[in-house]
Amino acid sequence: MSFDGFMTRAMTHELQTLLTSGRISKIYQPYKTELIFTIRANGKNHQLLLSANASFARIHLTKEKYDNPSTPPMFCMLLRKHLEGSFIEKIEQLDMERIIVFHVKNKDELGDETFKQLYIEIMGRHSNISLVDKQTGTILDSIKHIGPTQSSYRTVMPGQPYKLPPEQNKANPFELDGDELLKRIDFNAGKIDRQLVNQIAGLSPQLANEITFQSGTFVNRSTLPSAFLQIMGQLKEHRYEPEMITVNGKETFSIIRLEHLNGERKSFSTISELLDRFYYGKAERDRVKQQAQDLERFLRNEWQKNKKKIKKLEQTLVQAERAKEYQKLGELLTANLYLVKRGDKKVEVIDYYDESGGSIEIKLDPQKSPSDNAQAYFKKYNKAKNSVAVVEEQIEKSKEEVAYFDQLIQQMESAAPRDIEEIREELMEEGYIRRRVKQQKKKKETKPQLEQYISTNGIEFFVGKNNKQNDYVTNKFARQDEIWLHTKDIPGSHVVIRSTDPDDETLLEAATVAAFYSKAKQSSSVPVDYTKIRHVKKPNGAKPGYVIYDNQTTIFVTPNEDVVRSLRK
Repeated sequence: MSFDGFMTRAMTHELQTLLTSGRISKIYQPYKTELIFTIRANGKNHQLLLSANASFARIHLTKEKYDNPSTPPMFCMLLRKHLEGSFIEKIEQLDMERIIVFHVKNKDELGDETFKQLYIEIMGRHSNISLVDKQTGTILDSIKHIGPTQSSYRTVMPGQPYKLPPEQNKANPFELDGDELLKRIDFNAGKIDRQLVNQIAGLSPQLANEITFQSGTFVNRSTLPSAFLQIMGQLKEHRYEPEMITVNGKETFSIIRLEHLNGERKSFSTISELLDRFYYGKAERDRVKQQAQDLERFLRNEWQKNKKKIKKLEQTLVQAERAKEYQKLGELLTANLYLVKRGDKKVEVIDYYDESGGSIEIKLDPQKSPSDNAQAYFKKYNKAKNSVAVVEEQIEKSKEEVAYFDQLIQQMESAAPRDIEEIREELMEEGYIRRRVKQQKKKKETKPQLEQYISTNGIEFFVGKNNKQNDYVTNKFARQDEIWLHTKDIPGSHVVIRSTDPDDETLLEAATVAAFYSKAKQSSSVPVDYTKIRHVKKPNGAKPGYVIYDNQTTIFVTPNEDVVRSLRK
């Protein structure tokens, strides 16, 4: 389900209940199009996420942690100036549009009351967040600026009057009765679900599909109004059933039960919990893709290049393995020199290597003497024999490169934006890519930030999500008798349990996290090795993140995103 008008209405109702009269205490802007408000209401601190992301625009309460930039963006600074310390008077949705307005009251430097409005427009790539002076209707600033050359309908810039997006002129679903609904539907035209979307405000295609499904196999003038009014009645009374449905590996969400979808269902107590879970990692992955498109392309190209190189080297190896054949021909020719005369192009001799006593024809260079022809075969033998060793060494090196880039590609799949720069820095240090700009002053090295988890029984464990973090957590952070985990023969993260003798449940939970942050993330029954840190060694000259270990025990687990999320500190 998209973030349609009904989801916006439900979210507004939830926020009204929890945040009205609350005080905005802190404001952060961790990413270009996302804001985090800390709001103190009803004796509790609530963390509110507002996003104008083109693909994942939304608003909901969140329990996730976000990395904040050392220097806040200008829009964040302006919001802090006008909104920090202010009280939320009212939260409302405009009609059935995907627009939520926060009405806030604060005091300026002189102690006079000021009134502001924060407009959150959740409209795909047109999403925006604007702060407006309530008295003048003037835009103080917005998270995205839209100039007159970008839109002929409205300008969204500081100092301009705030103008709502164009109206869609659709019917309010809560004001329609059965007869009014039927007037808007042409049953002869078919595609009833599309007609519903085009005629009714706030309705997404998914909700329209549910209405037609509830109308029966043959939608008609009798069944459609009944199904429509039943669903609208539930939504009007705010009787929600937040759920996430997974169908053929694809996740979707809804505020009511969707009977037309058959898949794995997970229920949530609040809509914010549903959205927090559904968008977990998705927006982050989108940011990583935008931030690291060049890096992902480079890694995949290098991986592919080395795979092709291995294939060519293996073909060369097949040819090089003819060395023994050259040796045999040289020896047979040496034993039968008396049969050869200068100028001969070939000679047939008895093959004494053949148990049946057959003969073999040997090609000759007529310009060479019989002895020189024999020596030529021995030279070919030595050259081929030496090339086998070189080619085998090259194959081994290329296989190491494939494994290395395979590991980096896996790390990119679960990387947070902060992890990308560490991966990029590693590639620069290893000489794979050049530094984009010359650093005038070398930055002071900081310790890699590890993801921290706490088991059900209260034992901490830590995860390295890239090679720099893996090297740090294994070689510097961990103590000798603490427990180390890694997926068996599968690229993945290093996990260290802060215990010398963890209980079985903690081992299983740490192994589940290790499997989740591995190439086998989508598999079941993933083998995970664990051993003490003292048995884990990094060979001299090994690539970043590479270790060898022994004295391990293997356990099998199935990666579970919900478990991983629940254990994350």
